[in-house]
Amino acid sequence: MTVMLRVDASARLGGSITRQMADRFIEGWRTSEPNVQITTRDVGREPPSIVSEASIRAGFTPPEQRTPDMKATLAESMTLIDEVRRSEVLVISAPLYNYGLPASLKAWIDQVVRPGETFSFDLRRGDFPIQSTLSGKSLVVLSSRGEFGFEPGGIRDGWNHLNPHLRTVATRLLGIADEDIYEIASEYQEFDDQRHHQSREQALHDAAELGSRLAGASVTA
Repeated sequence: MTVMLRVDASARLGGSITRQMADRFIEGWRTSEPNVQITTRDVGREPPSIVSEASIRAGFTPPEQRTPDMKATLAESMTLIDEVRRSEVLVISAPLYNYGLPASLKAWIDQVVRPGETFSFDLRRGDFPIQSTLSGKSLVVLSSRGEFGFEPGGIRDGWNHLNPHLRTVATRLLGIADEDIYEIASEYQEFDDQRHHQSREQALHDAAELGSRLAGASVTA
């Protein structure tokens, strides 16, 4: 049975395109694997805590030397890390806010990515001392954008800092191979015209199709 973690980052509850895309993805997955186990982490509704000096100090203190206060400071982080560890498939639904990540999603990343938990740091590795301690996971990124043309060669090429950020975090810090990352986006939302309608419907269709396809591959693997 597949274990999936769904992370919703939209500040909108009703009318959120990314939440609808995540719903469609899961519906598609369930056509092949009805009993998939899903954990939902709604950071848009309940944002994680921002990393503080106290949490950094606690995180860099060896576990056996942590005080009760340090352990309490890291409790939220450990809960979020455990959800990631248990999951084989990470589904992140997130709109493009100001050409980047929603603040709540960045806070989630900073709580999840910690030395000794999700990655190790060893200077004997030379110029690349960081190495993830996780492996075998896949990532699905479902996003919505108010504008369009973010593809290579498009009129807003290089303005999308959400997908590249998540891809770097996934490959460098969460042990996810580049070929195991899947991305679907709905565009033109601010224009609210026929282009947006078509893009949204295509994204919803593609999300359901991807869910069904990945589930089928997982079941037959």
